[in-house]
Amino acid sequence: MPKDSSIRSILIIGSGPIVIGQACEFDYAGSQAARSLREEGIVVSLINSNPATIMTDPINADYVYLKPLEKKSIIEILKAHQEAGHPIDAVLPTMGGQTALNLAIDCEKAGIWKKYGVSIIGVDIKAIETTEDREKFRLKMIELGVGVCKGRTARSFLEGKEIAQEIGFPLVIRPSYTLGGTGGGFVDKPEDFDKALNNGLHASPVHEVLIEQSVMGWKEYELELLRDGAGNFIIICSIENFDPMGIHTGDSITVAPAMTLPDTLYQQMRDLAIRMMDGIGKFAGGCNVQFSVNPADDSIIAIEINPRVSRSSALASKATGYPIAKIAAKMAIGYNLDELTNPITGSTSAFFEPAIDYVIVKVPRWNFDKFPGADRSLGLQMKSVGEAMGIGRNFQEALQKACQSLEIRRNGLGADGRELTDQAALKQSLAHPSWNRLFHIYDAFKIGMSFKTIQNLTKIDKWFLYQIEELVELEKEIGQYELEDVPPALLLKAKQKGYADRQLAHILGVKESKIYNFRQEHNIRRVFKCVDTCAAEFEARTPYYYSTFNSPQLPSAGGEFPEKGALPVGMLAGNESIISDRKKVVILGSGPNRIGQGIEFDYSCVHGVLAAKECGYETIMINCNPETVSTDPDIADKLYFEPVFWEHVHAIIMHENPVGVIVQLGGQTALKMAEKLTRYGIKIIGTDYESLDLAEDRGRFSALLRDYNIPYPKFGTVRGSDEAVELSRELGFPLLVRPSYVLGGQSMKIVLNEQELEQHVVKILHDIPDNNILLDHFLENAIEAEADAICDGEDVYIIGVMEHIEPAGIHSGDSYAVLPTFDMSDAVVQQIEAHTRTIAKALKTVGLINIQFAIKDEVVYIIEANPRASRTVPFICKAYQEPYVNYATKVMLGEKKVKDFDFKPVKKGYAIKIPVFSFNKFPNVNKELGPEMKSTGEGIYFIDDLEDDFFLNVYSERNLYLSR
Repeated sequence: MPKDSSIRSILIIGSGPIVIGQACEFDYAGSQAARSLREEGIVVSLINSNPATIMTDPINADYVYLKPLEKKSIIEILKAHQEAGHPIDAVLPTMGGQTALNLAIDCEKAGIWKKYGVSIIGVDIKAIETTEDREKFRLKMIELGVGVCKGRTARSFLEGKEIAQEIGFPLVIRPSYTLGGTGGGFVDKPEDFDKALNNGLHASPVHEVLIEQSVMGWKEYELELLRDGAGNFIIICSIENFDPMGIHTGDSITVAPAMTLPDTLYQQMRDLAIRMMDGIGKFAGGCNVQFSVNPADDSIIAIEINPRVSRSSALASKATGYPIAKIAAKMAIGYNLDELTNPITGSTSAFFEPAIDYVIVKVPRWNFDKFPGADRSLGLQMKSVGEAMGIGRNFQEALQKACQSLEIRRNGLGADGRELTDQAALKQSLAHPSWNRLFHIYDAFKIGMSFKTIQNLTKIDKWFLYQIEELVELEKEIGQYELEDVPPALLLKAKQKGYADRQLAHILGVKESKIYNFRQEHNIRRVFKCVDTCAAEFEARTPYYYSTFNSPQLPSAGGEFPEKGALPVGMLAGNESIISDRKKVVILGSGPNRIGQGIEFDYSCVHGVLAAKECGYETIMINCNPETVSTDPDIADKLYFEPVFWEHVHAIIMHENPVGVIVQLGGQTALKMAEKLTRYGIKIIGTDYESLDLAEDRGRFSALLRDYNIPYPKFGTVRGSDEAVELSRELGFPLLVRPSYVLGGQSMKIVLNEQELEQHVVKILHDIPDNNILLDHFLENAIEAEADAICDGEDVYIIGVMEHIEPAGIHSGDSYAVLPTFDMSDAVVQQIEAHTRTIAKALKTVGLINIQFAIKDEVVYIIEANPRASRTVPFICKAYQEPYVNYATKVMLGEKKVKDFDFKPVKKGYAIKIPVFSFNKFPNVNKELGPEMKSTGEGIYFIDDLEDDFFLNVYSERNLYLSR
């Protein structure tokens, strides 16, 4: 069926601020859907309260509404469009996660869609109700002949107790209508049941829970499907959980395609998934189905079905190159699969199941260090804040690349001197999974723990454990040699299994550069392969690449090693990344989301890419986060889905030979590369490394402030606890203690006495050895503010000055902040502006700079300066309706000067940045705020004046959560 011509205008509902369980995968889905619909000439309106996303950018939609996700906002939008004579015809609620679906259902129940003549597309509300209501889902599956766990739904405490008696223990509690497993959990013993049941009933918005038999330890699989209006189905991807049942899929290591699934079982699963999707409703769109398989007898049961775009859809899209959200949006307006073209090949039909000739591994990224006292065990409630994905020719290579992408100071899986050797601790970790169990499996094999013990404790499929055991054996084999004697074929084998040069250097006891030189000499080099959806059966038009070492001319394929001398990568057999002769620029992404570095940096990277394209550059994006818009193959001219890890970045730069690299848009991840890039003679575009380092080095930066007569709190730098105590007597308590070169206030603390100081310094040195530690005299009862600006080395344009509602001492990412300032004298604002201009020029900034201030007794002190994109830049861009990152990138590239722009910010009332927390995932952690950031996302709220109730309420609570 061709598209429905009656649909001329569509409203897309976004997912709101980032929380644990619902992250920027919906920014990716919403952005893709909006672009897909606009290609069809449809007017797209979009509601979302998250200012940090690309989704809420004017480049994506015709009308963007940065409003709270509630019925009142929907009515305002529909009414305004109707009165303006261009009413909204349909709403697409499947691109914004649970938040969007719940809002669409609320509006349906309230008769809002009917009143304004809006049809719901891309989803069937009855299907949602069937899948979200655990009892309806269970009964529907039984009706369809699909196996499910034994269980029933309880709507009261008493009913729950009766069901538990019927089923017996162990059992599992699953609340209805929640996301990220909120309120769910396993209950092994009767004495734990009452508390768990209570939690579940309260967590469900409809106060009902499904109580069912436990399938802990069974295998878990997912299928990602698409169905069109004519009833055509395709399976996009099979995904296998490395971790068995019992861990939320968002906290599980996942692998695509499924590695241990026999074809007979896969065909059964496929038939069941199609029957399930058909059985719950006849809508066109994407769907994710989760199954569990009993390893004892291969019986299959259905766990759940999500008839919408999900976290897994983003992963499946990046894994296969098949743009699920883009195709689902077109199907929502009537197209069938056979009427659409696969955008990757540009020539084949979209009615084509992807085939992949590589392996994908996703590893979650946790932030337990931000929540002291948090329960670190993994279970049915999702706790990870982000994820990294590795692509390789085999499972081991993809797994190591994913580990290199996590930025947890590991160089891969093991082989870095950070192994755990305590057998009792390892057994405890294997039996009670937490964020580091993967590493501990490796460590257990390394100390000689038996395969059987490891398998019994983890219940992880033997195939995966054999893969890890094989890596340990390979490490032992390499360790028997000196570098000079290592057979090149053995080193090639290690590289093919994902070992980084740093790991090999550790095993062989040499410098990393020695391994690199050995590889160059023997042509053991990365070649770049194309991600093409069709296992190279058809030519791919989308330049989306990953690296590997499986070059056919090497001995693994029967070839000979050249005697000496490195060939260019383009000449190595198996390389598919062809170099153009255009001028190129590399943009480094920000890696996996974590607290302190989130989606706002992806926003900056995407705008950096688009601005460089406008200036005629070929843009090359390097990033490893499957949830983001920057890793959409549609954005940059070339996407390398690779770890933002030196060895990978260097290989790409050597291959592409760009004019330079942009590091100031990808947060601390990209910035950390600046020193090495400079050392290797690779040009940094924008502010140079010398200036970036000057801003980070407190001693040199304070000397610069002193030269310009700019006030700053008294401070000192130490490297040990004795020095710290001595310095504290000179500076006076309270002190702000922190390591240098960190983001998100990592390991920052306010200390009140010598004992606390000593304890915290020892902790920092344990967590981050060999780091300088900064001690600042803490200004109590000060007001905090920050400014963002663009500088071209000569002129400075201040894009915004924000005032924090909370006092100094709470991290800027956790503070409510108001743009423009609301409670500062003109004299203070003038000091802030003057200091910003002076510092930006003194640091020779070319591009963006963010400066943070503390104001006490009408004196403005400098807390820190960051010559890079900051968390607040997207917020200011949205509030003032100006593309500042685009302007700043053109300044970095030397294409424009500040005075070339006609700045026209829309200044009306005030914009408030609202921090959003995920403390509900850590119930035993106090909601206290201090210098270390804890918020997972943010919202934006506009007010006309300071009499607004929302502002007055926040202002009245400004001191409530201040802690240390």
